[in-house]
Amino acid sequence: MAFGIAISGLLVFGAIAEDVMEGEKHGLDTWLLLALRNRSDPADPIGPTWLANAMSDITALGGFAVLTLLMTLSSLYLLLERKYRSAVFLVFSVASGTGLVSALKAGFDRPRPDLVEHLTHATSPSFPSGHAAGSALAYLTIGLLLADAQGHRRARLFIVSSALLLTVLIGCSRVFLGVHWPSDVIAGWGFGTAWAILCWLVARFLNQTKSWI
Repeated sequence: MAFGIAISGLLVFGAIAEDVMEGEKHGLDTWLLLALRNRSDPADPIGPTWLANAMSDITALGGFAVLTLLMTLSSLYLLLERKYRSAVFLVFSVASGTGLVSALKAGFDRPRPDLVEHLTHATSPSFPSGHAAGSALAYLTIGLLLADAQGHRRARLFIVSSALLLTVLIGCSRVFLGVHWPSDVIAGWGFGTAWAILCWLVARFLNQTKSWI
């Protein structure tokens, strides 16, 4: 099942990437960005002020500094628990995936949305969303590795569900703040989830064979 989810994520990313390369725009992109703003003023987001503030706080959870700190602390925890293989694969999964996302951004060089005012600072190319992909890479990889260490099914389910929730919220915040097309975020989720699962599957296989480290 996990492998099937990873393949599905790559297929979603590939389908959207093809449209981006051909210069096509999804109707959902324009509709959703405008739907999240007041009709009379595209610079004003819908909802109360606290919602916009909350989205700004949530989006910070997918930033480079937070994800790097999270990866470092999680790796140190795994090392203290003598889970050396898991620590190595955590760093590899997040670092390699982040590097690939940066390369993809440079390759596609898709402009940021210009339909609405950006509510947070963003300068890099738009596709795929680095926050969506990065949060999937970091939170899902950490969640899967920590879940493997739990003996109770409910605990494993809670950890993975929490990682998924954070990933979804961070991606949604990027669209709400107007700095990404929805298709950027969906593609980022697809790629990040696929990479995290594939790295986790390799880590599980090598852990079972005990053939390294």
